[in-house]
Amino acid sequence: MFLHIISASYVDNYKIALKFNNGSEGIADLSESLTGKVFEPLQDLLLFKQFELDQELGTVCWQNGADFAPEYLYFLAFCNVPELQTQFQEWGYLPNKVTVSI
Repeated sequence: MFLHIISASYVDNYKIALKFNNGSEGIADLSESLTGKVFEPLQDLLLFKQFELDQELGTVCWQNGADFAPEYLYFLAFCNVPELQTQFQEWGYLPNKVTVSI
């Protein structure tokens, strides 16, 4: 199953409440993710609040062309859930565990 966002609403600061097509609901804090040419304009809170849900892409997007992958938003919303750590590693959002034997 591909993750898609089915609803999104502004919470406060740079946080968005999200509902995913797998039934999960959480809040993604994007405050640390607004870097780079496309995302820096979203540091303007008035612009940030103007996101829309793109049904075709299945994620939130902004008029300047910025959008985040639904998987990344899912990671931000649930990064502290122990059962999801392996999935986040597979997606590349967490470093792989390195085992050292002596």
